[in-house]
Amino acid sequence: MALSHPAVRTHIRQQLCAAVESRFGKPDMIAGVATGGIAWGAYVAHELGLPFCYVRGEVKGHGKGNRVEGDLGKARNVVVIEDLVSTGKSSLSAVEALREKGIEVKGMVAIFTYGFDLASDNFKSAGCELETLSDYSTLIAEAEQREYLTATQAEALISWREDTAAWSERFAAGMTNDA
Repeated sequence: MALSHPAVRTHIRQQLCAAVESRFGKPDMIAGVATGGIAWGAYVAHELGLPFCYVRGEVKGHGKGNRVEGDLGKARNVVVIEDLVSTGKSSLSAVEALREKGIEVKGMVAIFTYGFDLASDNFKSAGCELETLSDYSTLIAEAEQREYLTATQAEALISWREDTAAWSERFAAGMTNDA
């Protein structure tokens, strides 16, 4: 949705660029994670005057069978751009694909994360620093402050984030009982 609104798009692009430069310095290249990170990565690369590549979720089934698309040229290091990090699985798969090409991944900048402990553990295990513009806790706090949510609704959303498995089980049980 943010890509549809020029002012929002510009703000996010500027914040991503600032995060890349302040946390990781200037890389040789920007890489986007398919699909959500491709447009944002291309915007960041353009703004910073850097080459761009993107990483598919899996090897392309035809043509050259590439997973990493773009001219890697003399790139020695990259910063990866992602839109959303939940568990980190797909994001870190892209990191691994770049490393397999012999490219150092300086880190990743994402627009948003749920802040799951699993994601933190996964990024730590992969030796990849993650910087995000915002997170779930901040979103809920801001929504409550602006009165988009009641305190009860905010509590429910915080409870979901703390134990998504229990919520999924309750939802599934409710669906079965309603059927």
